[in-house]
Amino acid sequence: MRFRQVRKMAVCLGVSGAILAGGVTMQPVSASPVPLRGVIEGFYGTPWQQEERLDILAFCRAEGFNAYLYAPKDDPYHREKWREPYPEDKLRELGALVKAAKAQDVRFIFAVSPGLDVSLHGYKGYADRQKMLAKFETLYALGVRDFAIFFDDIKDKDGAGQAAFLSDVSRELRRRHADIGAFLTVPTEYFYADMQEGGARKPYTDAFAEGLSHDILVLYTGDGVAKGPLTDEALAKADALYGRALGLWWNYPVNDYMEAKLALGPVDPLPKGNLPAIFFNPMKVEALSKIALATGADYAEDPAHYDPEKSWQEAIKRQYGPLAKDMALFAAGSRHLENDWASIGLADDPDFAATAERLLESWPDGAGAKEAHAALLAMADARAKAAGRLLKELPPEQLKACRPQLEQTVRLASASRTALMLLQVQQAVAKDGGRHERSLRDKLQRELTAIDQHEAEAEVSEKAMGAFVRNVARRR
Repeated sequence: MRFRQVRKMAVCLGVSGAILAGGVTMQPVSASPVPLRGVIEGFYGTPWQQEERLDILAFCRAEGFNAYLYAPKDDPYHREKWREPYPEDKLRELGALVKAAKAQDVRFIFAVSPGLDVSLHGYKGYADRQKMLAKFETLYALGVRDFAIFFDDIKDKDGAGQAAFLSDVSRELRRRHADIGAFLTVPTEYFYADMQEGGARKPYTDAFAEGLSHDILVLYTGDGVAKGPLTDEALAKADALYGRALGLWWNYPVNDYMEAKLALGPVDPLPKGNLPAIFFNPMKVEALSKIALATGADYAEDPAHYDPEKSWQEAIKRQYGPLAKDMALFAAGSRHLENDWASIGLADDPDFAATAERLLESWPDGAGAKEAHAALLAMADARAKAAGRLLKELPPEQLKACRPQLEQTVRLASASRTALMLLQVQQAVAKDGGRHERSLRDKLQRELTAIDQHEAEAEVSEKAMGAFVRNVARRR
C-alpha cells in the first residue's frame, strides 16, 4: 500500500469513527476528509458478482474510502422481494462480504428499497415494519451495523408516512442494539430541483423533512439526478431547505441510463465545505469504474484542494502502468455523459476539441492554421495508435467491456484524418477539377455512416473528434 493511502486511512477512519458512531452528528467537522465516504452499488442492471465486490472492498481500503453501501437495484431481495429473506447461499455471500469489509476496515452498509409496494399505515404498515426489522436483524447477525432504507424512483409520495416508517425502524433498531452506527435514507424527491418550487419546499419534501428523525442521514443527488458540478452555494441551499446537513449520492461514473458511453473521467468539482457523507455510484463494469472512483477518493480526502485533471492522470498511471498513456488518450474521449436530463462529468477530449475549433476558425490562411492542422493530425494518429494498443493488450475482461468504444475511437480517428486531408485538398480544387476532393468527401461520408451505425453500442468523443468530422463534412 502506498504511503499516501496509509496516511489517508489513518486520518479518515479516525474521523469517521468519532463522528458517526451511534448516529450522524449535524455539527460541522474541522478535519478535512468527508467522514463517511465510499462506493454505493446502486445502479440498475446486472449486479456485481461476489469477486467484483470483494475486489472493490480492497480497492476502497487502498484508496482511502471507508464505506461500501450495498444497494443493487436488480437484487430482487433488495427491492422487488424485499420482504423475503435471502436464500442461504446469498446469505453466505453477504456474510463473506461483511467479513471481508471488516478485514479491510471498510464499513458495510446494508440497504433495502421497499418503496414499490411497502405499506406505511395501519396493521399492514406495522407488519411491514416488522418485516424490515427481521431483515435487518438477519444482517445484524452477520456483523452489519450500518443500515439504509431508500425510497427513490417510486411513484408514491407519502412523505409523512415514509418519515414515520424510517423513524420507527431506526428507533427500534437502536433500542435493540446499542452499537448501531449510521442509518441512511434517500427520499422520493431526491434532487434539489424536485424538492422545491420557487425556493419553498414542495409538500412531499416538507412532510418528509419535518417528520424524519434527526439521527437519520439523508442522501440526495445534487441539483439534478446526474448534474454536475455541485457548488458550495447549491449544497447550502439544499441543506437549508431540509433543515439538516445532507449527504451526497453522486451519480458518476454510473452509466445505466446510457450504457453506450463509458464514464472514464474524474468526478466533477464538488463542494469544498464539509459534507457528512458522499457515495459514488459506479458503472456495472467494476474494473473500469475505478478511474473515476479513485478521483472521488481524492476529493473525499481533501475537498478543498481537489484537482480533477491531476487526480485523473494520477489514477490512470497507478491503475494502468505501461498502458497509462494510451488509456489516458482513450479515456479522455469518454468522460462526459449527457442526455435530455443528465449532464455530468468533465468535457470530452478538451485538447482535441480546442485545437479543432482553432483550426476551423482560422483555416486556411489565418494565423496558426497550419500549426493547428499538424497538431490535430498528430492527435488523431495518437488516438488511433492508443486504441489499437489497448485492443491488443488490455486484460480480457476490461477489453470485453470497452471494445466497442475502442473500435469507435479507431473509426473516429480515421475519419478525422480524412477530414484533415479534405481541408488540404480543398485549396487545390482548381488543379484537378475537384476529383480528389470528391473522392475524399465520399470516403468521409462512408466513415461517418460506419460511425453512425455503431453509435447505439458505442459513443465516444462526440463533441471532440465526432464534432470535428461532422463540421468538416458540412463545410463547403
